[in-house]
Amino acid sequence: MKVRRNWPARYGLFAFAALWMIVILPLSAAAAPYAAVVIDARSGEVLHSRNADTRLHPASLTKMMTLYIAFQAVEQGEISLDTRVKISRFAASEPPSKLGLKSGQRIAFRYLIRAAAIKSANDAATAIGEALEGSEAAFARRMNRTAKALGMTSTTFKNAHGLTENGHMSTARDMTILGRHVLYDYPEYYNLFSRRSTDAGVRNVANTNRRLLSAYRGADGIKTGYTRAAGFNLVASAERGQERIIATVFGGTSTTARNARVAELLDMGFKRAPTRVALRRPSKPSYIASSGKGQRVGEMLTASLRPQLRPGAETVVAEVNAADIVAAVAEAQATDVSVVAQASTSGVLATDITSALIAAQESAPDPAITAGAVAPVSIRPALRPTGLVNAAVAVPEQNEVVTRLSTSGGHQWGVNVGQFGSRYLAERALLTTALTEMETLDGTLRKVVKRNTGFDANFLGMSRDAANLACRRLEARNINCETVGPS
Repeated sequence: MKVRRNWPARYGLFAFAALWMIVILPLSAAAAPYAAVVIDARSGEVLHSRNADTRLHPASLTKMMTLYIAFQAVEQGEISLDTRVKISRFAASEPPSKLGLKSGQRIAFRYLIRAAAIKSANDAATAIGEALEGSEAAFARRMNRTAKALGMTSTTFKNAHGLTENGHMSTARDMTILGRHVLYDYPEYYNLFSRRSTDAGVRNVANTNRRLLSAYRGADGIKTGYTRAAGFNLVASAERGQERIIATVFGGTSTTARNARVAELLDMGFKRAPTRVALRRPSKPSYIASSGKGQRVGEMLTASLRPQLRPGAETVVAEVNAADIVAAVAEAQATDVSVVAQASTSGVLATDITSALIAAQESAPDPAITAGAVAPVSIRPALRPTGLVNAAVAVPEQNEVVTRLSTSGGHQWGVNVGQFGSRYLAERALLTTALTEMETLDGTLRKVVKRNTGFDANFLGMSRDAANLACRRLEARNINCETVGPS
């Protein structure tokens, strides 16, 4: 005999799930405070605000900051889009939404950016932070430094993805500021946010904001966010003709309700914004380098230590007559024409050499006063303000002074940006590269070197650190580069 189960026993689980989705979940989201801001993106003028400075949970709007720092790091040569990042166990264990990365897996940095921007993947966001700073905590500190530099005065980040964490808070105003910086500081990456789907390396992913992108004319970004504590959040931007509006909503009750509210706010913005406004881009903050262990891009040395002598080497101290020193300098000055001619072939300014020789002569003691006096002279060179080095070494047997001029000032390194079939092509490549990367190549010497295989295009007169930085920045722009050391 069959025993018929009663309805609650059979369908109770399904009824509870339906109740949760239809009643409990919307009510929990509705409990999240509501906030909104609308601005004219061109000028930054606030057109509407409500609870704009109330500190709330930003949810995945956080990833805008993670992506902003990623774009900055690529621009500065700290990492390249093709760098393969090893996924940690911690990153792989992040809860959804996620790309599904595995511990120990290696994936190109560009795919992590795509997954975080389009899929809002938490594992990808954490992997970005660890790739740049080594740990989530260190990356959160960098996020907070960057937020301060951007003028986000009421934001505190604790992680790279935006999952609810005590103290991880922001405001609608701050997130609007961040969205505007993403738009104007890195326009070359902004198109990411308008893609309906993209290849994230391991699979294709769909945009979490695709409904608004498809439904609202002119919408082209930026970022969605949802957690139970935050509700449904969105920073959206749309452009129509010469006008661009950014609208931010915190605390939506559902995706549909949030999108409808954002559409209303964007409409309000387009109605209130003037047709023609002078574009005032936000000030792009200075690069805030990594604070992680080791020397990273953007950091400066605090001390320059003298090299140690090779084992067995002895310091030579010679006694030299002051009159002999003066005579040697005068002789060097008398032959400065040949010295200058030789220096000009290596890119050294003749005026620097001449002024250094004159300074050396003026600083020499008066032979009438010091005649017969002797002074110990070390072989260690003394640095001049012009970067020239004078070193006087005497051979004891002949009492002869040898003077050597070094015009490098430690800047004996350079970078090579390719070999070309003609001098014209090499010079054109140097000019194009110099205009592309003015910050690190400004003040360097552009030099074409003819070889049997072609013409090398080089930038010379750099320190080793400057050459390495220049190459990292050029490679980040997909320009071939290799450092050239002193010959």
